[in-house]
Amino acid sequence: MDADVEKDADEVRDDPLAARAGEGLSPVGTGAGPAPAGPAGTGIMALSLPYQVVAAVALAVAGVFVCVHLAMVFLHVAPSNTLTKRHGQAVDDWIYPEFEQNWKLFAPNPLQQNVSVEVRAEITEADGSSRTTGWVDLTAQDAAAIRHNPLPSHTQQNELRRAVDFYLNSHSDDHSPNGMRGRLAEAYMRRIAMLRLDGLASLRAADVRRVQLRSVTRPVPAPRWSTEKNDDTPSYRDFPWWKVTDADRPDGVARSRTEAGR
Repeated sequence: MDADVEKDADEVRDDPLAARAGEGLSPVGTGAGPAPAGPAGTGIMALSLPYQVVAAVALAVAGVFVCVHLAMVFLHVAPSNTLTKRHGQAVDDWIYPEFEQNWKLFAPNPLQQNVSVEVRAEITEADGSSRTTGWVDLTAQDAAAIRHNPLPSHTQQNELRRAVDFYLNSHSDDHSPNGMRGRLAEAYMRRIAMLRLDGLASLRAADVRRVQLRSVTRPVPAPRWSTEKNDDTPSYRDFPWWKVTDADRPDGVARSRTEAGR
C-alpha cells in the first residue's frame, strides 16, 4: 500500500498538468477551501480604470501647478536676468498679492517698532460751528478685524499699509507731491480715511470738511529677561490737513453720477 501511494505521488510530481490541477486545493481531510488569492493592488492601482485616469490627471495638474509656482517664486526672488526682464510683468501678476515674498522675518535685525496710522477730522456742526475729533487708530481697527480670523481679507491686511507706502514714496519729506502719482496718493489716502470715518457710528452722518492723518511709531519694549535698554517713547509724523471733496466721501461716486444725470 505504501509503495502504491509513493508511486502516485511521484506521478503527480512528474505530470505538470496534474500538479497544476492540484494548485489551490487544500490538503485532504482538512476541510479548508481554496487557497487565498494574492494581495490586491494598493494606492491608485486599487481603483477602477476610470478612477485611475482621473487620479492620474489630477496628480499631473497638481504637479504642473507646483512646478510653475516654484519657477515663478524663483524668478521673483532671483537677481535681474533675461527672463525677468522679458517676462517680469507675468511674474508679478502671479506673485502679487497672494504669494508676495517678504524677507523681514529672516533679516539680521527684525523690525522692532510698531507703526500705526491715525486720523482725525474737522467737522462742521448744524449751527455752523466746527470742532476737531480725537485721533482714531485705523491700524488698530485692522488688527482687531484680523485677530482670531483664520482667513482675513487682503484689504484688512494690506490696504492701509500699502496706501501709506504709496504716499511716502510719491512725496518729499515736506509732503510735496511728486507729480500726478503724489496727487493720486493723497486722494487715495483721503478716501480711505473717509471710508473708515463713515464706518464709525458717531461720525456716520457728520459733515466732515477736512481730515488729517499721522503715523505713530512705538518701539517694542525689550523682554523682561533682556538687559537691553531702549526708549519706548512714541514718535509722531503729522500729515497735512486735506480738504475733503465730494468725490472723497463714501457716496461720492453715486452722488457724482446723480448730478451728472440731471
